[in-house]
Amino acid sequence: APGSKQVMTMMAQNGALADLIASGTRILESACGPCIGMGQSPNSGAVSLRTFNRNFEGRSGTADAGIYLVSPEVAAAAALTGYLTDPRELGMQYPSVETPEKFLINDNLIVAPAEDGSKVEVMRGPNIKPLPVNVELPENIAGKVLLKVVDNITTDHIMPAGAKVLPKRSNIPAIAEHVFEGVDPSFARRAKENNGGFVVGGQNYGQGSSREHAALAPMYLGVKAVIAQSFARIHRANLVNFGIIPLTFVNPDDYQTIEPGDELVIGNAREGIKSGPDLTVCNLTKGTTFKVTHGLSGRQIDIILAGGLLNYTRQQSA
Repeated sequence: APGSKQVMTMMAQNGALADLIASGTRILESACGPCIGMGQSPNSGAVSLRTFNRNFEGRSGTADAGIYLVSPEVAAAAALTGYLTDPRELGMQYPSVETPEKFLINDNLIVAPAEDGSKVEVMRGPNIKPLPVNVELPENIAGKVLLKVVDNITTDHIMPAGAKVLPKRSNIPAIAEHVFEGVDPSFARRAKENNGGFVVGGQNYGQGSSREHAALAPMYLGVKAVIAQSFARIHRANLVNFGIIPLTFVNPDDYQTIEPGDELVIGNAREGIKSGPDLTVCNLTKGTTFKVTHGLSGRQIDIILAGGLLNYTRQQSA
């Protein structure tokens, strides 16, 4: 699976592509494929060795397959023998890789718009919808706890991969129907019925792939904030970019006091975020309060107040 059109061209020019084809290798296009469960799904209960970077449960497109991440050398040895093989048993030596003196730069498929681009018409098929844009952060944030999840929730839990879901990635209203589908199939419906709300998480919320749809689709469903014991770094940044406030419990034990369906309110949220890192959340259902912290930089505060990075960028350019 060549990483780009340039890589494919360079492989063709130096002869490596012909060697791979002659060996029986299947050449894939330069795009997301088996890594995200698009094609080459193993048999049910089968084992597959892969040099891709993800092997979450069900990520291969087969829910009960055993997916093992291996080095290219182990993958090549296993392809020759049919079973998991130490390449040294075949007398294979680690290849010496020579960096090309010059890398091909080819952007001939990019056509710059005439003038400023304002008259360019964007052609969209029926499965391509305009990108939803969030609204500015309101003074008060209120809503139900739509979902409470455990530690180490991945972006695959939030926004599933696979052949059923990913063809909708340019259609946010459609792909949003699958948010948290494997955790709670009713999530999207309840989020729309309640005009959004909160998600509560444990440690390391949002680990795994850096897919922005795991923030974009929840934003479309009206998720206003995620309150967790801790966040994976990249997902936290994606939440900010789409105007969802990432909040961390000041006292991690407060996680235990919250239940799905609880009504939460953060009063005077705009001023509170600007005045300091800590906010008070009122649990109207339980009649209690607890402290959270946002830990946002000055620029991130401005992005959240604007309702996301797109709004912020538009305001800055204006």
